[in-house]
Amino acid sequence: MINLKDKKILFLSVSFFKYERAIAKRLTELGAEVDFYDERPSNSNISKGIIRFNKRFYHLKINQYYNRILSEIRGKQYDFFFLIKGEAIPTFFLEKIKENNPEMEMIYYNFDPLTEYPNLISHLKYFDKKFTFEYNDSVKFNLSFRPLFYLEEYKNLNQNNRSSEYDVVFIGSAHTDRYIVGEKIRAAADRLNLNSYFYYYAMGRIAFRLKKLIDKNLKQFDIDKVSFDKLNHHQIIDFYKKTKSVLDINKPFQHGLTIRTFEVLASGRKLITTNADIKNYPFYCPNNILVVDRENIQLEPDFFKTDFKEIDREVLRKMSLDSFIECFFDRHQDEYWNSFRK
Repeated sequence: MINLKDKKILFLSVSFFKYERAIAKRLTELGAEVDFYDERPSNSNISKGIIRFNKRFYHLKINQYYNRILSEIRGKQYDFFFLIKGEAIPTFFLEKIKENNPEMEMIYYNFDPLTEYPNLISHLKYFDKKFTFEYNDSVKFNLSFRPLFYLEEYKNLNQNNRSSEYDVVFIGSAHTDRYIVGEKIRAAADRLNLNSYFYYYAMGRIAFRLKKLIDKNLKQFDIDKVSFDKLNHHQIIDFYKKTKSVLDINKPFQHGLTIRTFEVLASGRKLITTNADIKNYPFYCPNNILVVDRENIQLEPDFFKTDFKEIDREVLRKMSLDSFIECFFDRHQDEYWNSFRK
């Protein structure tokens, strides 16, 4: 296990369901002194929308926010700067912190395709180590390839020989064609007399209604099936304990595996996924993972009749948060993760 004792880390991350807090906490447990900041000045739906589509309209607030961070960290010397995603971060901030810490190692990670966020590409040149969860981006932009991770609380959720309440559970944000695909899979499950539970989450009622007006996929969304209450990790884990399998629906243009993939498999639950690229990972096993075509959905009845096959211990460790951190602050894992590509 990596030892970060007395290492000083400036850590900025986009907010993603409090995983960034879990990363900061683990870095601290491994001995590091961590100064953590959200990379967005605000996480309101309006702020997120402005930053994503044209952050120039938010220029003044972004600059004020980052100048405040510079003021708060003035005089501190860091060993590492660690950035996850960086939608809002301005160029002057990256230049200034490197000027103030010339020996500091700059580390970047992204868990979204760069084709979806092309504005992030110009900042790659400022980093010493650059990682992505998207294999195609690693090849195109010469980045290291590192998939996401699971949190320890998801690991090996025993059912104590109880029969599952559900055969299929889906928990996820309402975006792209997720509702259309999800409802087709729900219908296929119904035809097989499988018990299912679907939880579609949206950030806000007004924002969701506005998106429905312009997004052809969301126009079909029955708003009565949307929840505006976010489930925490304990609630999600409770659903996992009650189910045989969990459904994951990736964005149509995304090949990198979602964090849900790792949590489900670490928990000892079977995975149904629309992401065929999962066949290029060390933990792929047809007994545990059912890949469905979002254009021609078929569920295999036999998939639900067999038990989960235990994942090799070393493979499971490579999927963990500790391994994720080691990849950035010790040595990259390109040779390992790339060796399974077909």
